[in-house]
Amino acid sequence: MPTYTVTHAWRLDDYGVVQTLQALDGLVIGSTFTLAGTTVTGLNGSQIVASLNAGMFVGVTEEGDLEFNPDYILLNQIVFADSGDDVERGADTGTVTYTPTCTWIVAGDVTEFLGIAAATANDTAYITTCLNAANAFASRRRREAGYFDTLAVAPSADVKLGTTLYAASLYRERGSVDSFQSFDAMTMPQPSMTMGRILQLLGCGRPQVG
Repeated sequence: MPTYTVTHAWRLDDYGVVQTLQALDGLVIGSTFTLAGTTVTGLNGSQIVASLNAGMFVGVTEEGDLEFNPDYILLNQIVFADSGDDVERGADTGTVTYTPTCTWIVAGDVTEFLGIAAATANDTAYITTCLNAANAFASRRRREAGYFDTLAVAPSADVKLGTTLYAASLYRERGSVDSFQSFDAMTMPQPSMTMGRILQLLGCGRPQVG
């Protein structure tokens, strides 16, 4: 769960604004985060990101659009709806925490690849478990490889396929030990869709060895 240190906070036109010390890795518009420890009354609590525009927030137009001053850049600025009295921008303390949730693939992507529909409620539940794990794994490996992706939509078709293949591989390994299930008493070779292929689709280089 990423945690960021708040350096400034204020409220204007029923929108709260905080600025953090660290870059906002993975936080996107629509993300839910928790703000705690600020001194501006009413800002603390669960909030939803309305904008991450780097221009200083200067208010709301008559049409209800957010306005920003591009000549005054504030890095790591989070804007969110928050009713209350206006409070001038000032140095503050506190933290921003959130749990990044990747949704690059859904159950339909996995069942399409498997070529069969879930037979029972337990199958459906396990497909969901596998796709959640695959989304988390794929987004983490992409981030470790230096990519900065939105978590709401897969950045490309190959990344989506790689994530789907990983989820399907996890599902097919259900009930087995370190491999795919088989009625053969002999050890089965690895199937064609290996981790190397999955990482290739995700755009991640092969592991470095010394």
